[in-house]
Amino acid sequence: MATPLTIADLKKLAQRRVPKMFFDYADSGAWTESTYRANESDFGEIKLRQRVLVDMTNRTLETTMIGQKVSMPVALAPTGMTGMQHADGEMLAARAAEEFGVPFTLSTMSICSIEDVASVTTRPFWFQLYVMRDKDFVLDLIRRAKAAKCSALVLTADLQILGQRHKDLRNGLSAPPKLTAKHIWQMATRPSWCLDMLQTKRRYFGNIVGHAKNVANVASVPKFAHEQFDPRLSWADIAWIKEQWGGPLIIKGILDPEDAKAAADTGADAIIVSNHGGRQLDGAPSSISMLPAIVEAVGDRIEVHLDGGIRSGQDVLKAVALGAKGTYIGRPFLYGLGAMGKDGVTLALDIIRKEMDITMALCGKRDINDVNASIISGRG
Repeated sequence: MATPLTIADLKKLAQRRVPKMFFDYADSGAWTESTYRANESDFGEIKLRQRVLVDMTNRTLETTMIGQKVSMPVALAPTGMTGMQHADGEMLAARAAEEFGVPFTLSTMSICSIEDVASVTTRPFWFQLYVMRDKDFVLDLIRRAKAAKCSALVLTADLQILGQRHKDLRNGLSAPPKLTAKHIWQMATRPSWCLDMLQTKRRYFGNIVGHAKNVANVASVPKFAHEQFDPRLSWADIAWIKEQWGGPLIIKGILDPEDAKAAADTGADAIIVSNHGGRQLDGAPSSISMLPAIVEAVGDRIEVHLDGGIRSGQDVLKAVALGAKGTYIGRPFLYGLGAMGKDGVTLALDIIRKEMDITMALCGKRDINDVNASIISGRG
């Protein structure tokens, strides 16, 4: 088999190797999926300025995100149930990210626990926090993230209630999967996935089972998840979280300049312009379309990052040109993970790095820190 050359190649391979319910979980949005599609397609509307006869030697993509050195302005986004794309998925992805020199962000709703990921990494990773009604559980998550020496807390602000994702409902998504005829067939047609899964004990939400009240076993998780996302979460809660954490704080899920200003007022270190990958409010604008207005509103007060729709190194470069100091990839690394395990995550990162490097050179820049709106056609 030829080596995949694009993120789209990895997606096709993942679809052949991952059971349908888990591939669909990664590859879907809310309701009509219009925002999910716009996240990706709106990057295509942004055109680049080709420049020629400039020195293209000694190029570098190295920069910082919230003051932490990164080999390129890309982090692995927090994604739920990553360990269902491939056995021990979060651990494999974290190791790939560490070796590549980019941040890995572990989701509260991960399969591998905070402690699992800490056991296979040597550099600090980031932890994404969902605020639950049970504040003791939230405090325990923060304590565990501190104990694991996580170097940033990513607070998700746009999931107080869960958007409706039709594919997940139709598939009867769960972790581990229910042993229905449909699910057994899906798994039976993915033998290599099953073989890997049989060799790990990590098949349920590792940060929750055995840690949250009244969640001593896997059967209790759906009820817990349904009841625990806190619809009362407000700006007033940020100060309490910031105080409990005491380290760098990133607020994820900002899609409006007014919310960006409120986030900057909290004293957080960064915001992530994001619509949850099109998985929450369907009909909302794409992340990249809102980035310039948000950068204009708060870019001089707080570091602005972007999440949603990135499928190439060119997309990363466009986001940086429009003011993002960092970007996050979710689906691209999940496709790589599902397709080829840890090597697939590394390959996804390498595909993005090469595309970004070559595109930057052809736009007449040698240092990612010098990239700005001048490389965008019509804005230079």
